[in-house]
Amino acid sequence: MILLGKITRFFLLLALVASIASCATKPPRNSSEIKADKAIELAVTQQLDDDQNIYARHIEVDVYRGVVTLSGFVFEANDLFEAAQVAARVPGVISVSNQMQLEVFGRGGRR
Repeated sequence: MILLGKITRFFLLLALVASIASCATKPPRNSSEIKADKAIELAVTQQLDDDQNIYARHIEVDVYRGVVTLSGFVFEANDLFEAAQVAARVPGVISVSNQMQLEVFGRGGRR
């Protein structure tokens, strides 16, 4: 009886892990979606680089099915919001996920 209970718990745990893992993965994109995402990524990166009000050297851009994720770091609080607005104005962008960090006093928070 004890062995049966352990086996049952093991398989329930295995099923839970499998269901969590399946929810965490993104569905695959076809070649046209990949091409469109790459075009959006290049356009967002170019717009950020061209904007004289943003120091975009440390901003990374990733696009998945039109959703732009901005990561990396900036040194000014205004850059956090301005970069997201610039990215949102690019044609084809569905939404922007701003994952950037504000670095105070330079990298690592020290002078």
